[in-house]
Amino acid sequence: MRLPLLLISLIVIFNIAIDLYIWHTIKRTCRHCKSISRIYAISSIILTIFIITAIALPRKSGSDTVLVSVMWMIYSYFSIYIPKLLYCIILWMSIPFQKYVTKQKANLIGIIVAFLTFTIMWWGAAINRLNIKVANIDVISSTVPEAFDGYRILQFSDFHVGTYGSDTSYVHKVVECINDLKPDLVVFTGDIVNRRTTELMPFISILSKIKAQDGVISILGNHDYGDYCSWPDNNAKDKNLLKMDSLQRAMGWMLLRNQSSAITRGTDSIKVIGVENWGEPPFKKYGDLQKAYPHPDDSNFKILLTHNPEHWRREIAPNDSMKIALTMSGHTHAMQIQAGHWSPSAWRYSTWGGLYKTKNNNDKQLYVNIGLGTVGVPARIGATPELTLLTLRKQK
Repeated sequence: MRLPLLLISLIVIFNIAIDLYIWHTIKRTCRHCKSISRIYAISSIILTIFIITAIALPRKSGSDTVLVSVMWMIYSYFSIYIPKLLYCIILWMSIPFQKYVTKQKANLIGIIVAFLTFTIMWWGAAINRLNIKVANIDVISSTVPEAFDGYRILQFSDFHVGTYGSDTSYVHKVVECINDLKPDLVVFTGDIVNRRTTELMPFISILSKIKAQDGVISILGNHDYGDYCSWPDNNAKDKNLLKMDSLQRAMGWMLLRNQSSAITRGTDSIKVIGVENWGEPPFKKYGDLQKAYPHPDDSNFKILLTHNPEHWRREIAPNDSMKIALTMSGHTHAMQIQAGHWSPSAWRYSTWGGLYKTKNNNDKQLYVNIGLGTVGVPARIGATPELTLLTLRKQK
Protein backbone atom coordinates (compact mmCIF):
# COMPACT_ATOMS: atom_id res chain seq x y z
CA MET A 1 0.00 0.00 0.00
CA ARG A 2 2.90 2.41 0.66
CA LEU A 3 3.88 2.88 -2.97
CA PRO A 4 0.37 3.79 -4.24
CA LEU A 5 -0.14 6.20 -1.32
CA LEU A 6 3.23 7.84 -1.95
CA LEU A 7 2.47 8.06 -5.68
CA ILE A 8 -0.95 9.58 -5.03
CA SER A 9 0.59 12.11 -2.62
CA LEU A 10 3.25 13.17 -5.13
CA ILE A 11 0.67 13.54 -7.91
CA VAL A 12 -1.62 15.63 -5.71
CA ILE A 13 1.30 17.90 -4.77
CA PHE A 14 2.28 18.17 -8.44
CA ASN A 15 -1.32 19.03 -9.37
CA ILE A 16 -1.59 21.69 -6.71
CA ALA A 17 1.71 23.37 -7.66
CA ILE A 18 0.97 23.47 -11.39
CA ASP A 19 -2.70 24.35 -11.06
CA LEU A 20 -2.14 27.09 -8.49
CA TYR A 21 0.38 28.74 -10.79
CA ILE A 22 -1.88 28.54 -13.84
CA TRP A 23 -4.95 29.55 -11.81
CA HIS A 24 -3.07 32.60 -10.50
CA THR A 25 -1.99 33.47 -14.08
CA ILE A 26 -5.58 33.20 -15.35
CA LYS A 27 -6.89 35.26 -12.43
CA ARG A 28 -4.32 37.98 -13.11
CA THR A 29 -4.85 38.14 -16.87
CA CYS A 30 -8.65 37.66 -16.87
CA ARG A 31 -9.63 40.00 -14.05
CA HIS A 32 -12.93 40.93 -15.66
CA CYS A 33 -14.05 37.34 -16.20
CA LYS A 34 -13.87 35.52 -12.87
CA SER A 35 -15.88 32.58 -14.18
CA ILE A 36 -12.81 31.36 -16.20
CA SER A 37 -10.67 31.01 -13.07
CA ARG A 38 -13.56 29.27 -11.27
CA ILE A 39 -14.06 26.79 -14.12
CA TYR A 40 -10.33 26.07 -14.14
CA ALA A 41 -10.28 25.47 -10.37
CA ILE A 42 -13.25 23.06 -10.55
CA SER A 43 -11.76 21.15 -13.51
CA SER A 44 -8.44 20.81 -11.65
CA ILE A 45 -10.18 19.33 -8.60
CA ILE A 46 -12.07 16.87 -10.83
CA LEU A 47 -8.85 15.80 -12.57
CA THR A 48 -7.13 15.21 -9.23
CA ILE A 49 -9.99 12.97 -8.09
CA PHE A 50 -9.87 11.25 -11.49
CA ILE A 51 -6.17 10.30 -11.24
CA ILE A 52 -6.48 9.17 -7.61
CA THR A 53 -9.32 6.87 -8.69
CA ALA A 54 -7.24 5.48 -11.58
CA ILE A 55 -4.29 4.68 -9.34
CA ALA A 56 -6.52 3.13 -6.68
CA LEU A 57 -8.12 0.66 -9.13
CA PRO A 58 -6.66 -2.89 -8.96
CA ARG A 59 -4.20 -3.68 -11.74
CA LYS A 60 -2.88 -7.10 -10.81
CA SER A 61 -6.10 -8.56 -9.43
CA GLY A 62 -8.57 -6.57 -11.54
CA SER A 63 -10.15 -7.73 -14.79
CA ASP A 64 -8.64 -7.06 -18.21
CA THR A 65 -11.28 -4.35 -18.72
CA VAL A 66 -10.15 -2.63 -15.53
CA LEU A 67 -6.50 -2.77 -16.61
CA VAL A 68 -7.25 -1.21 -20.01
CA SER A 69 -9.44 1.44 -18.34
CA VAL A 70 -6.63 2.34 -15.95
CA MET A 71 -4.21 2.67 -18.88
CA TRP A 72 -6.54 5.09 -20.66
CA MET A 73 -7.35 7.05 -17.50
CA ILE A 74 -3.69 7.60 -16.61
CA TYR A 75 -2.82 8.50 -20.19
CA SER A 76 -5.72 10.97 -20.37
CA TYR A 77 -4.50 12.62 -17.19
CA PHE A 78 -0.94 12.99 -18.44
CA SER A 79 -2.14 14.24 -21.84
CA ILE A 80 -3.52 17.23 -19.93
CA TYR A 81 -0.86 17.74 -17.27
CA ILE A 82 2.23 17.35 -19.47
CA PRO A 83 1.05 20.25 -21.70
CA LYS A 84 0.27 22.22 -18.53
CA LEU A 85 3.77 21.58 -17.21
CA LEU A 86 5.36 22.67 -20.50
CA TYR A 87 3.22 25.82 -20.48
CA CYS A 88 4.50 26.66 -16.99
CA ILE A 89 8.13 25.94 -17.89
CA ILE A 90 7.94 28.35 -20.84
CA LEU A 91 6.49 31.07 -18.62
CA TRP A 92 9.20 30.48 -16.00
CA MET A 93 11.97 30.49 -18.61
CA SER A 94 10.74 33.80 -20.01
CA ILE A 95 11.12 35.63 -16.69
CA PRO A 96 14.87 36.43 -17.09
CA PHE A 97 14.22 37.64 -20.66
CA GLN A 98 11.28 39.98 -20.06
CA LYS A 99 13.13 42.77 -21.88
CA TYR A 100 12.89 40.74 -25.08
CA VAL A 101 9.85 38.52 -24.52
CA THR A 102 6.72 40.11 -23.13
CA LYS A 103 4.38 38.18 -20.83
CA GLN A 104 1.79 38.16 -23.61
CA LYS A 105 4.25 36.56 -26.07
CA ALA A 106 5.43 34.00 -23.50
CA ASN A 107 1.84 33.17 -22.70
CA LEU A 108 1.02 32.71 -26.41
CA ILE A 109 4.09 30.51 -26.98
CA GLY A 110 3.20 28.45 -23.92
CA ILE A 111 -0.37 27.92 -25.15
CA ILE A 112 0.83 26.88 -28.64
CA VAL A 113 3.38 24.40 -27.22
CA ALA A 114 0.79 22.96 -24.83
CA PHE A 115 -1.77 22.57 -27.61
CA LEU A 116 0.75 20.90 -29.96
CA THR A 117 1.85 18.51 -27.20
CA PHE A 118 -1.75 17.56 -26.43
CA THR A 119 -2.41 17.01 -30.16
CA ILE A 120 0.69 14.85 -30.65
CA MET A 121 -0.12 12.73 -27.62
CA TRP A 122 -3.65 12.01 -28.86
CA TRP A 123 -2.44 11.44 -32.43
CA GLY A 124 -0.21 8.74 -30.95
CA ALA A 125 -3.13 7.22 -29.04
CA ALA A 126 -5.94 7.50 -31.58
CA ILE A 127 -4.12 7.10 -34.90
CA ASN A 128 -0.47 6.06 -34.84
CA ARG A 129 -0.84 3.12 -32.43
CA LEU A 130 -3.08 1.48 -35.05
CA ASN A 131 -0.76 2.09 -38.00
CA ILE A 132 1.66 -0.50 -39.37
CA LYS A 133 5.06 0.07 -40.95
CA VAL A 134 7.04 -2.64 -42.73
CA ALA A 135 10.82 -2.50 -42.24
CA ASN A 136 12.67 -4.26 -45.06
CA ILE A 137 16.07 -5.43 -43.84
CA ASP A 138 18.82 -7.30 -45.67
CA VAL A 139 20.87 -9.56 -43.38
CA ILE A 140 24.15 -10.07 -45.24
CA SER A 141 26.37 -12.89 -44.04
CA SER A 142 29.02 -15.15 -45.55
CA THR A 143 27.59 -18.06 -43.58
CA VAL A 144 24.13 -18.07 -45.21
CA PRO A 145 23.66 -21.47 -46.94
CA GLU A 146 23.31 -21.23 -50.73
CA ALA A 147 19.76 -22.58 -50.71
CA PHE A 148 18.71 -19.86 -48.24
CA ASP A 149 20.12 -16.92 -50.19
CA GLY A 150 17.03 -14.66 -50.50
CA TYR A 151 15.10 -16.46 -47.73
CA ARG A 152 12.49 -14.08 -46.26
CA ILE A 153 11.61 -14.05 -42.56
CA LEU A 154 8.73 -11.95 -41.21
CA GLN A 155 9.25 -10.93 -37.58
CA PHE A 156 6.58 -9.43 -35.35
CA SER A 157 6.72 -8.92 -31.63
CA ASP A 158 5.10 -7.52 -28.47
CA PHE A 159 1.50 -7.66 -29.67
CA HIS A 160 -0.10 -7.33 -26.19
CA VAL A 161 -3.50 -8.29 -27.60
CA GLY A 162 -5.24 -7.78 -24.24
CA THR A 163 -5.00 -4.04 -24.87
CA TYR A 164 -7.59 -4.44 -27.68
CA GLY A 165 -10.12 -6.27 -25.47
CA SER A 166 -12.43 -8.14 -27.83
CA ASP A 167 -11.95 -5.75 -30.77
CA THR A 168 -10.38 -7.89 -33.50
CA SER A 169 -10.15 -5.27 -36.28
CA TYR A 170 -6.51 -4.28 -35.75
CA VAL A 171 -5.37 -7.90 -35.39
CA HIS A 172 -7.17 -8.68 -38.67
CA LYS A 173 -5.26 -5.81 -40.31
CA VAL A 174 -1.92 -7.14 -39.05
CA VAL A 175 -2.60 -10.70 -40.23
CA GLU A 176 -3.63 -9.48 -43.69
CA CYS A 177 -0.45 -7.40 -43.95
CA ILE A 178 1.72 -10.37 -42.95
CA ASN A 179 0.08 -12.67 -45.49
CA ASP A 180 0.32 -10.05 -48.25
CA LEU A 181 4.11 -10.02 -47.79
CA LYS A 182 4.25 -13.80 -48.50
CA PRO A 183 7.24 -14.60 -46.23
CA ASP A 184 8.97 -17.98 -46.18
CA LEU A 185 8.87 -18.05 -42.38
CA VAL A 186 7.08 -16.02 -39.70
CA VAL A 187 8.56 -15.60 -36.22
CA PHE A 188 6.97 -14.03 -33.16
CA THR A 189 9.42 -12.88 -30.49
CA GLY A 190 7.27 -12.73 -27.37
CA ASP A 191 4.68 -10.81 -25.33
CA ILE A 192 1.46 -11.92 -27.00
CA VAL A 193 -0.56 -10.83 -23.90
CA ASN A 194 -0.37 -8.33 -21.05
CA ARG A 195 -1.05 -10.53 -18.00
CA ARG A 196 -3.23 -13.60 -18.62
CA THR A 197 -3.49 -16.20 -21.37
CA THR A 198 -7.28 -15.63 -21.54
CA GLU A 199 -6.57 -12.32 -23.31
CA LEU A 200 -5.62 -14.40 -26.36
CA MET A 201 -9.01 -16.12 -26.67
CA PRO A 202 -10.81 -13.59 -28.97
CA PHE A 203 -7.91 -13.69 -31.44
CA ILE A 204 -7.23 -17.41 -31.82
CA SER A 205 -9.07 -17.90 -35.10
CA ILE A 206 -7.55 -14.75 -36.63
CA LEU A 207 -3.94 -15.44 -35.66
CA SER A 208 -4.27 -19.02 -36.90
CA LYS A 209 -4.71 -17.58 -40.41
CA ILE A 210 -1.09 -16.39 -40.63
CA LYS A 211 0.46 -18.30 -43.50
CA ALA A 212 4.06 -18.99 -44.49
CA GLN A 213 5.74 -21.86 -46.32
CA ASP A 214 7.67 -22.86 -43.17
CA GLY A 215 4.96 -21.86 -40.71
CA VAL A 216 5.06 -19.67 -37.60
CA ILE A 217 7.66 -20.10 -34.85
CA SER A 218 7.17 -18.27 -31.55
CA ILE A 219 8.75 -17.73 -28.15
CA LEU A 220 7.48 -16.29 -24.86
CA GLY A 221 8.15 -12.80 -23.50
CA ASN A 222 8.18 -11.53 -19.93
CA HIS A 223 4.43 -10.73 -20.03
CA ASP A 224 3.45 -14.24 -21.14
CA TYR A 225 4.23 -16.07 -17.88
CA GLY A 226 1.55 -14.50 -15.68
CA ASP A 227 4.11 -12.67 -13.53
CA TYR A 228 2.10 -9.42 -13.70
CA CYS A 229 -1.08 -10.91 -12.30
CA SER A 230 -2.25 -12.00 -8.84
CA TRP A 231 -3.01 -15.74 -8.70
CA PRO A 232 -4.77 -17.67 -5.90
CA ASP A 233 -1.90 -20.19 -5.90
CA ASN A 234 1.02 -21.47 -7.99
CA ASN A 235 -1.17 -24.17 -9.52
CA ALA A 236 -3.43 -21.53 -11.10
CA LYS A 237 -0.39 -19.73 -12.50
CA ASP A 238 1.02 -22.99 -13.90
CA LYS A 239 -2.32 -23.74 -15.59
CA ASN A 240 -2.25 -20.28 -17.16
CA LEU A 241 1.14 -21.05 -18.74
CA LEU A 242 0.03 -24.49 -19.92
CA LYS A 243 -2.94 -22.84 -21.58
CA MET A 244 -0.62 -20.39 -23.33
CA ASP A 245 1.33 -23.32 -24.71
CA SER A 246 -1.79 -25.19 -25.89
CA LEU A 247 -3.44 -22.12 -27.47
CA GLN A 248 -0.36 -21.21 -29.49
CA ARG A 249 -0.11 -24.76 -30.75
CA ALA A 250 -3.85 -24.71 -31.53
CA MET A 251 -3.15 -21.66 -33.73
CA GLY A 252 -0.64 -23.76 -35.65
CA TRP A 253 2.36 -21.92 -34.17
CA MET A 254 5.48 -23.81 -33.11
CA LEU A 255 6.22 -22.48 -29.62
CA LEU A 256 9.87 -23.04 -28.76
CA ARG A 257 10.60 -23.13 -25.03
CA ASN A 258 14.35 -23.62 -24.77
CA GLN A 259 14.15 -25.73 -27.92
CA SER A 260 15.32 -25.62 -31.53
CA SER A 261 13.97 -26.56 -34.92
CA ALA A 262 15.58 -27.19 -38.33
CA ILE A 263 14.41 -25.84 -41.69
CA THR A 264 15.77 -27.58 -44.76
CA ARG A 265 16.14 -26.74 -48.43
CA GLY A 266 17.62 -29.70 -50.31
CA THR A 267 20.90 -30.52 -48.60
CA ASP A 268 21.14 -27.14 -46.83
CA SER A 269 19.53 -26.25 -43.52
CA ILE A 270 19.26 -23.51 -40.92
CA LYS A 271 18.59 -23.94 -37.21
CA VAL A 272 16.03 -21.79 -35.41
CA ILE A 273 16.66 -21.64 -31.65
CA GLY A 274 13.97 -20.36 -29.32
CA VAL A 275 14.78 -19.57 -25.70
CA GLU A 276 12.36 -18.59 -22.99
CA ASN A 277 12.54 -15.06 -21.61
CA TRP A 278 16.08 -14.13 -20.64
CA GLY A 279 15.11 -11.64 -17.99
CA GLU A 280 17.04 -9.15 -15.95
CA PRO A 281 15.74 -7.68 -12.68
CA PRO A 282 12.83 -7.22 -12.14
CA PHE A 283 12.13 -9.79 -14.89
CA LYS A 284 12.71 -13.47 -14.17
CA LYS A 285 15.26 -15.45 -16.18
CA TYR A 286 13.66 -18.50 -17.77
CA GLY A 287 15.90 -18.69 -20.85
CA ASP A 288 18.47 -21.47 -21.17
CA LEU A 289 20.44 -21.40 -24.43
CA GLN A 290 22.51 -24.43 -23.47
CA LYS A 291 19.34 -26.47 -23.07
CA ALA A 292 17.85 -25.14 -26.30
CA TYR A 293 20.98 -25.77 -28.34
CA PRO A 294 23.86 -27.57 -26.59
CA HIS A 295 26.50 -26.79 -29.26
CA PRO A 296 26.23 -23.12 -30.25
CA ASP A 297 29.80 -23.28 -31.57
CA ASP A 298 28.99 -25.65 -34.44
CA SER A 299 29.07 -24.68 -38.12
CA ASN A 300 25.29 -24.61 -38.68
CA PHE A 301 23.70 -21.31 -39.69
CA LYS A 302 21.70 -20.43 -36.57
CA ILE A 303 18.93 -17.95 -35.86
CA LEU A 304 18.24 -17.22 -32.20
CA LEU A 305 14.86 -15.96 -31.01
CA THR A 306 15.21 -14.33 -27.60
CA HIS A 307 12.76 -11.73 -26.32
CA ASN A 308 15.20 -9.45 -24.51
CA PRO A 309 17.99 -7.93 -26.66
CA GLU A 310 20.20 -7.68 -23.58
CA HIS A 311 20.69 -11.43 -23.94
CA TRP A 312 22.54 -10.84 -27.22
CA ARG A 313 24.52 -7.89 -25.90
CA ARG A 314 25.69 -9.63 -22.73
CA GLU A 315 26.12 -13.27 -23.73
CA ILE A 316 26.07 -13.70 -27.51
CA ALA A 317 27.99 -10.75 -28.95
CA PRO A 318 31.06 -10.86 -26.66
CA ASN A 319 31.38 -14.65 -26.67
CA ASP A 320 33.39 -16.11 -29.57
CA SER A 321 32.04 -19.60 -28.88
CA MET A 322 28.49 -18.41 -29.62
CA LYS A 323 28.49 -18.79 -33.40
CA ILE A 324 24.96 -17.48 -33.91
CA ALA A 325 24.62 -15.55 -37.15
CA LEU A 326 21.33 -13.77 -36.46
CA THR A 327 19.43 -12.99 -33.27
CA MET A 328 15.90 -11.56 -33.25
CA SER A 329 14.45 -9.78 -30.24
CA GLY A 330 11.70 -7.38 -29.18
CA HIS A 331 10.84 -6.18 -25.67
CA THR A 332 11.90 -2.51 -25.82
CA HIS A 333 8.88 -1.05 -27.73
CA ALA A 334 11.29 1.90 -28.27
CA MET A 335 9.43 2.98 -25.10
CA GLN A 336 6.62 3.76 -27.60
CA ILE A 337 8.30 7.12 -28.30
CA GLN A 338 10.59 7.76 -31.25
CA ALA A 339 11.79 10.75 -33.23
CA GLY A 340 13.86 9.76 -36.26
CA HIS A 341 16.68 7.54 -35.03
CA TRP A 342 16.31 8.63 -31.39
CA SER A 343 14.23 7.10 -28.62
CA PRO A 344 14.32 7.47 -24.82
CA SER A 345 14.67 3.68 -24.87
CA ALA A 346 18.36 4.30 -25.66
CA TRP A 347 18.80 5.46 -22.04
CA ARG A 348 17.91 1.95 -20.94
CA TYR A 349 19.00 -0.28 -23.83
CA SER A 350 22.01 0.20 -26.10
CA THR A 351 20.27 -2.10 -28.61
CA TRP A 352 16.69 -0.82 -28.62
CA GLY A 353 15.55 -0.96 -32.26
CA GLY A 354 16.89 -1.91 -35.69
CA LEU A 355 19.88 -3.92 -36.92
CA TYR A 356 23.08 -4.21 -34.87
CA LYS A 357 26.40 -5.94 -35.62
CA THR A 358 29.41 -6.80 -33.52
CA LYS A 359 32.43 -4.62 -34.26
CA ASN A 360 34.74 -7.48 -35.18
CA ASN A 361 32.24 -9.96 -36.57
CA ASN A 362 29.70 -9.04 -39.24
CA ASP A 363 28.36 -12.58 -39.10
CA LYS A 364 26.94 -12.02 -35.62
CA GLN A 365 23.94 -9.70 -35.97
CA LEU A 366 20.90 -8.65 -33.94
CA TYR A 367 17.58 -7.23 -35.07
CA VAL A 368 15.34 -5.60 -32.45
CA ASN A 369 11.72 -5.22 -33.53
CA ILE A 370 9.97 -2.33 -31.71
CA GLY A 371 6.69 -4.24 -31.55
CA LEU A 372 3.09 -3.89 -32.62
CA GLY A 373 1.14 -3.33 -29.44
CA THR A 374 1.08 -1.03 -26.45
CA VAL A 375 1.35 -1.71 -22.75
CA GLY A 376 1.18 0.70 -19.83
CA VAL A 377 0.63 3.66 -22.16
CA PRO A 378 -2.00 3.17 -24.92
CA ALA A 379 -0.12 5.28 -27.47
CA ARG A 380 2.81 5.24 -29.87
CA ILE A 381 4.31 8.67 -30.37
CA GLY A 382 6.48 8.27 -33.45
CA ALA A 383 7.33 4.61 -32.69
CA THR A 384 4.99 3.26 -35.37
CA PRO A 385 3.96 -0.42 -34.89
CA GLU A 386 6.38 -2.55 -36.86
CA LEU A 387 6.51 -5.67 -38.99
CA THR A 388 10.02 -6.58 -40.09
CA LEU A 389 10.78 -8.48 -43.28
CA LEU A 390 14.36 -9.76 -43.00
CA THR A 391 15.93 -11.22 -46.15
CA LEU A 392 18.99 -13.44 -45.79
CA ARG A 393 21.69 -12.52 -48.31
CA LYS A 394 24.83 -14.55 -48.85
CA GLN A 395 27.88 -12.31 -48.86
CA LYS A 396 29.83 -13.02 -52.04
